[in-house]
Amino acid sequence: MFVALLSGSFFLTPVAGAVEGSVTITSPKDGAKLDVMNQNQLVYDVVPGPRGDHVHVYVDDKEVGILRQLRGSYTLESLSAGKHAICIKVANKAHTPIGLQRCINVSVE
Repeated sequence: MFVALLSGSFFLTPVAGAVEGSVTITSPKDGAKLDVMNQNQLVYDVVPGPRGDHVHVYVDDKEVGILRQLRGSYTLESLSAGKHAICIKVANKAHTPIGLQRCINVSVE
């Protein structure tokens, strides 16, 4: 945000290209170790901002789910052993990511 001071008053002006909203991944935590034999839950909370509509879930840059609920959980399909990047990206009605996202890294053993 850009703040301008004018005669004792201030005005908040959004910076061009700034993305409003937030994405929180509650579980698993970044750096978590997951069990390869378990169904792991992705717990999230999203405030999509004025340009967002819903969210897409990615594992290792591959889209694995489209979620209409902005708060809840998603069961991750069996993850192979190794390191994985899990991301939630806010998308508009045309399914185009708007730049608002959160990613975590996990290892599966």
